[in-house]
Amino acid sequence: MPGGKRGLVAPQNTFLENIVRRSSESSFLLGNAQIVDWPVVYSNDGFCKLSGYHRADVMQKSSTCFMYGELTDKKTIEKVRQTFDNYESNCFEVLLYKKNRTPVWFYMQIAPIRNEHEKVVLFLCTFKDITLFKQPIEDDSTKGWTKFARLTRALTNSRSVLQQLTPMNKTEVVHKHSRLAEVLQLGSDILPQYKQEAPKTPPHIILHYCAFKTTWDWVILILTFYTAIMVPYNVSFKTKQNNIAWLVLDSVVDVIFLVDIVLNFHTTFVGPGGEVISDPKLIRMNYLKTWFVIDLLSCLPYDIINAFENVDEGISSLFSSLKVVRLLRLGRVARKLDHYLEYGAAVLVLLVCVFGLVAHWLACIWYSIGDYEVIDEVTNTIQMDSWLYQLALSIGTPYRYNTSAGIWEGGPSKDSLYVSSLYFTMTSLTTIGFGNIAPTTDVEKMFSVAMMMVGSLLYATIFGNVTTIFQQMYANTNRYHEMLNNVRDFLKLYQVPKGLSERVMDYIVSTWSMSKGIDTEKVLSICPKDMRADICVHLNRKVFNEHPAFRLASDGCLRALAVEFQTIHCAPGDLIYHAGESVDALCFVVSGSLEVIQDDEVVAIL
Repeated sequence: MPGGKRGLVAPQNTFLENIVRRSSESSFLLGNAQIVDWPVVYSNDGFCKLSGYHRADVMQKSSTCFMYGELTDKKTIEKVRQTFDNYESNCFEVLLYKKNRTPVWFYMQIAPIRNEHEKVVLFLCTFKDITLFKQPIEDDSTKGWTKFARLTRALTNSRSVLQQLTPMNKTEVVHKHSRLAEVLQLGSDILPQYKQEAPKTPPHIILHYCAFKTTWDWVILILTFYTAIMVPYNVSFKTKQNNIAWLVLDSVVDVIFLVDIVLNFHTTFVGPGGEVISDPKLIRMNYLKTWFVIDLLSCLPYDIINAFENVDEGISSLFSSLKVVRLLRLGRVARKLDHYLEYGAAVLVLLVCVFGLVAHWLACIWYSIGDYEVIDEVTNTIQMDSWLYQLALSIGTPYRYNTSAGIWEGGPSKDSLYVSSLYFTMTSLTTIGFGNIAPTTDVEKMFSVAMMMVGSLLYATIFGNVTTIFQQMYANTNRYHEMLNNVRDFLKLYQVPKGLSERVMDYIVSTWSMSKGIDTEKVLSICPKDMRADICVHLNRKVFNEHPAFRLASDGCLRALAVEFQTIHCAPGDLIYHAGESVDALCFVVSGSLEVIQDDEVVAIL
């Protein structure tokens, strides 16, 4: 750092969790391990309160401990010194003296702190008052006292220690006030215990938002599109279901839709007031009044009649036409459409599928018109102006009259007919139209006019939505580039120095990469108070789980604290605190590291 500055600087991307109030739960010192005698560089409020020294009195004293007295064991002092000399971790029970020369037994723990180069830069010394558990101390003020009197005094002086060190089982921890809550003056009456309660439903009732039902709905969606494709094709091209494999497949699909009807009788739904209805009777009545009839008609096995031989042609045609009723299954998509529209990619896929599905339907109708008009059943002659006759001539498969059977034979194959029909409808819907397949009869021209009107509306609707979807997908990127341009213009207008400009740009780029442009406060402001607290606890779970200050805090206390936390991102090279500044916030390092710099030298890495 140029200019001999002193302060706390972030060498890496760092998150700081700020909380306005600080806790005196622990007592510790930080000693500089790179300077002779390891002077104290920091002491917290808990240590100052415990020892009776002011922070100014503690700073720059040796962290090997300056509270020795006449009753302190000389061997323990030497062991402490050796621990510092060897840069080791150790713990001791040692008798030390407060500022008023009151002897106190401490449990002292020493731990070296290393940087990324495995070099010890700091010593952490923590202190815990264990006088209550030691032999009562006899000093000048207690000479002549009985052992019971000295024990009573020790018990009075260490009442807070008793509360801190007494073992508590899990039940006691739940019902007693949290030490951190007491520090923040938040009692259990203000901070009740929160617990999410799972919705209670009868054993045979399925929640409409559970993972199984969501997966099942996607399966039904896929089978619905299968039905929407195959039913018009089978009806238009009069494919008699003699193929056992296709008959079995269609039967399995019908069975799955019947199972879906049964599941709908046992699936919760959202009532008019926004509540989840789980009463079996209400569920059945609601389903019977809404979608039951449509679902039942779409599941009837119309293909069974066509599977038999020697079936009357009229009955077969009737049941083939009734298969169109299965298109009512698309109602299942309509009722779930709000779930599918939550994702931009799903909307894009659904729009493309709808466009292709409409083209498929129109292709089937276009073929049906040509098939109806190509042969005049009254005169048993071929209509040479039909598009089917023209197609047969162009691909070299003309129609032939079988005199022995008295019927017309030949013509293009069904695959060729379907591909040609789909090709014509696609060119018409997209307003291209090459003219190699064109309507010639009056019925074909009327259908083409209707198809063009539908196609223009469909084309504008679908591709207009596609444009909107892509704009939404790139909205954050556009906002990011707009913000960068504004910052560059600002830096250029006010002639900000190059070094500072680079820091500003690094901060903006790194902050955006971490937050993805999401305004956390705006999102939280939408949620109600209880939900906002749950989200904040989740966001700050790393601090709560790893920091000992929150170990005994109740759920209510954590929720109250989490709402007040603020997440700050610091770019590399940013100064967090300058020497001499007033510190009014307690910070927790969630990720990254900080450097403590003094006279251009790194004296510690946190």
